[in-house]
Amino acid sequence: MQSEQRNFILAIVLSGLILFGWSTLASRWFPPANPPVTKVEGGKTTPLPAPGTLPAPVQKAAKQNRDEVLSATARIPIRTPKFSGSLNLKGARIDDLVLETYNETIEKGSPKVRLMSPEGAAKSYFASFDWMGTGVAVPDANSVWSASGTELTPAKPVLLRWDNGAGQSFILKISVDDEYMFTVEQRVANTGAAPVVVRPYALVNRAERPADPDNWVAHIGPIAALNGAVNYDINYHYLTDTQLGFWDRIFGTKAKPGVNTANSVGGWLGFGDKYWLTALSPQGAARIDGTFRAGDGSFQADMLRNPVSVAPGRAAVTTTYLFAGAKQINALDHYEKTLGIPLFGKAIDWGWFEVIEKPMFHYLHWLFGIIGNFGLAIMALTLTVRLLIFPIAQKQFSSMAQMRIVQPKMKAIQERHKEDKVKQQQEIMALYKSEKINPLAGCLPMFIQIPIFFALYKVLMLTIEMRHQPFVAWIRDLSVPDPLTPVNLFGILPFTPPHIIAIGVLPIILGVTMFIQFKLNPPPPDPVQAQMFSIMPWVLMFVMAPFAAGLQLYWATSNILTILQQKWLYSKYPEMKTAMAATPAK
Repeated sequence: MQSEQRNFILAIVLSGLILFGWSTLASRWFPPANPPVTKVEGGKTTPLPAPGTLPAPVQKAAKQNRDEVLSATARIPIRTPKFSGSLNLKGARIDDLVLETYNETIEKGSPKVRLMSPEGAAKSYFASFDWMGTGVAVPDANSVWSASGTELTPAKPVLLRWDNGAGQSFILKISVDDEYMFTVEQRVANTGAAPVVVRPYALVNRAERPADPDNWVAHIGPIAALNGAVNYDINYHYLTDTQLGFWDRIFGTKAKPGVNTANSVGGWLGFGDKYWLTALSPQGAARIDGTFRAGDGSFQADMLRNPVSVAPGRAAVTTTYLFAGAKQINALDHYEKTLGIPLFGKAIDWGWFEVIEKPMFHYLHWLFGIIGNFGLAIMALTLTVRLLIFPIAQKQFSSMAQMRIVQPKMKAIQERHKEDKVKQQQEIMALYKSEKINPLAGCLPMFIQIPIFFALYKVLMLTIEMRHQPFVAWIRDLSVPDPLTPVNLFGILPFTPPHIIAIGVLPIILGVTMFIQFKLNPPPPDPVQAQMFSIMPWVLMFVMAPFAAGLQLYWATSNILTILQQKWLYSKYPEMKTAMAATPAK
């Protein structure tokens, strides 16, 4: 009795360490999910405001009203199927873009996502295409350009022109496709009497960090693909700090405090949020200098070209791509293939399991196209996984039955050699060999599912295709936790419980199904392990509660299919059930 109490207390302690230790580590290494988009109170599901948005009066006093800033300068409207906005003729800046196919929240009438804003307004974010020159006047941020067109659309490029009055004309031909890519042709025509030397460059400037936090799973911040490799290490704080932080010194980083610069032939650089991206890339394999820096309360990505000498009567042309939009997987891969932008698909931080994650996304997206519901598509994905590993699961089931048969012999060995652990392990391994048992066979399906589970986690965390995808009833977004909890009587009581105890319906189903699944398996011979297995479903229920509802749905569905599979195997192979219940005399 005393031994059982000790084992139970030990199991409780270990479970507590898992529960609270995981919560501490997960905040850095495995962020649970996107912020909630709804709350359930008073029996009603209410949409929540977008994270990071502030009411107008709370904005910094130095910021002006965006509409006033937009109306202060002459502009060319931008209209495409994916975004709308305007091109600022003062400074020739792309500084006003609204993504027409994405809303801030799931609430009806929610405003569209704003990607770019003009300098002087809140959350200023813009792109500019300029030149540097020695002994020659070049346009700057205050230069007002003349335009050849009245709007910029996929069918109508815009030609901007600025003359310095000394024989040099600067021309920008700006085109846009029906997705998210601008093509900017920078031309310098010299009609003067002497050659001039200019250096074309492009920049993206943003005044504020995004609301999305940077973490180990999803890089948020400056991002570049230069010299054939993608750099996910540069963070916003690197550009303003004077030294690296503790974790950076421990694990190492490709970044350094302050200005970060790299030379490359081709490539791209810009700023990546969880779902949005702005990136500059040269056309073709041009040599560039890429720089990230901070100053005057803003962050900037610069892409400089080599200086070029323009002789009298000649012109020099460079072409730059600007991506500004959503990180749609198919769009990124399309631009990588058709425009030759190297590693552009890796603007999404897939990590180590990309070889699993991208095929899983494409298969899941294909299922969604057939079924029309991402929740049902996740359930269909789960069924596919279970069918693929069914032969392995059969071996696992057989192995468990064999393990149950030899349990009395194992206990006898443990008792006989309880003072000699080495001898005990030797005889147990000999027993496994004589009975032809593979003790690891029961773990194989779990090990196979670990990368699949993590791959789905990354897909739900990173892909914009999963953003704001509903399932049924109260689950309005599968990329956030289940908002319905019995703590407030499933929303009848008008309060929102703290997240640590707000266990949703899906985590409860997950815990219950895992408990049933464990009950169908033979108990492990070690009493501590047995106690751990009896408590583990409820510990994992709390651990999984903050994770995305899509991930909870996958696990709960997998548990239900496993239970049905075990019941079917018992009915098809009754000798297994007999073996599981058998207790040999010896």
